[in-house]
Amino acid sequence: MAECVPNRKLIAELTANEEKTLEERTPKSYELYQRAIKSMPMGVASSYQARDPYPVYFTHGKGPHIWTVEGQEIADFHNGFGCMVQGHAHPVIVEAIQKRAPLGTQFALPTEDSIIMAENLAGAFKLPKWRFVNSGSEATMDAIRVARAFTGREPIVKMFGSYHGHHDYVMVSIGALDYGKIGPRDNYASLSYGAGIPQSSIDLTVAVPFNDIENITKRIERMVEEGNPPACVIMEAAMMNLGVVLPEPGFLEGIRALTKKHGIVLIFDDVKVGICTARGGSVERFGVVPDMVTLGKALAGGTPCGAIGGSDEVMAMVNDGTVFQVGTYSGNPLAMAAARASFEQVMTDEAYQYLNHLNDRIIAGCDAVCAKYDFPGYTVGISSKGCVNFALDKITDYESFIKTQDHELVALAWLYNMNRGIIIAPGREEEWTLSITHTDADIDLYISAFEDLVRDVTA
Repeated sequence: MAECVPNRKLIAELTANEEKTLEERTPKSYELYQRAIKSMPMGVASSYQARDPYPVYFTHGKGPHIWTVEGQEIADFHNGFGCMVQGHAHPVIVEAIQKRAPLGTQFALPTEDSIIMAENLAGAFKLPKWRFVNSGSEATMDAIRVARAFTGREPIVKMFGSYHGHHDYVMVSIGALDYGKIGPRDNYASLSYGAGIPQSSIDLTVAVPFNDIENITKRIERMVEEGNPPACVIMEAAMMNLGVVLPEPGFLEGIRALTKKHGIVLIFDDVKVGICTARGGSVERFGVVPDMVTLGKALAGGTPCGAIGGSDEVMAMVNDGTVFQVGTYSGNPLAMAAARASFEQVMTDEAYQYLNHLNDRIIAGCDAVCAKYDFPGYTVGISSKGCVNFALDKITDYESFIKTQDHELVALAWLYNMNRGIIIAPGREEEWTLSITHTDADIDLYISAFEDLVRDVTA
């Protein structure tokens, strides 16, 4: 890869100019922000929607595009952090919702569509038993509870840097505000992600390095020897919170063998990977079958829905009433109708072939730009997901990500895209999500904006 050092002064100047341009183009968003902060912390419904000095507000979306309150049409490569791989207002999903709504949207009683969706997911993910929830966070929370009941153990293991929702169990070691506190690689510290997390939850959550089966094995076997073995390992088969980090050859197979050896429940968190990369998510993509899978985001075409899949043995904890897995809106008719329409009619094999085509094009185009300008960056992608790593060295886990990913260039890239009619998920940890409604013209627009950035920062 290229051996060049970015000009920090130039990056700062470009960032200031692009920010000024964006502010000049978004006066209505600023007005809405001034109104919003009077009744909403940070002026938004979720802290992940916040932006300094203020967020851009949006009105509607159609296909691969969304519109700001100023009326600007934006090519959407954010797609709700991966929720909208189907594209906005897909006519098949809209029709399913319109047909269901007049019949009642919520009973807190069973309906046939939930059975059909459970059957669909059982076939795709090779796990026979399913329950529905309302978000990915609910799915991972309940999956961990079931795993603890099944094993009779309390500690859990996760990959340092992975995000698995906003409940106490997993708001640990997502990142390190003070990198010096991370600890040695074979004995990472458990670090709270923000305030309000009980120390007991932090102490029960052990973080290990992704793609490092040797250190994971040592840490888990030490827990076993100390008489405190973990209930589960919860992980993304491909990390989606450090851009995109793919598993190294043999890593997932090693984790599967290790967890089986020690009677540990293996949970694949497919909230971002599942549906966005294949009908059977990581199970189909990588060929390793865990004990449990959690789904969310793209499952129901933009309506709130999550799911938990598991083996007969693990899910027996729910079946016999040992674990109370509950939720008033779980499996509600509206979400199930949208999920069924998406799974059966929208996210087809042909749809994934098309996503692969689009992702191949955006990856090849961005890599060509990096080569053309001798730029320190490279792409990683899988189906609808991908990113440009602003880094010289290969990123394989949290440590390599923090040491090599250029966060100033990531922030500048967001501004360059926004000012050229493109939105991507904000933050150095995020990736793009394509939708099946994106066109080759949208991909060309993205590559063109990326070339603008690279050309300017290498001038």
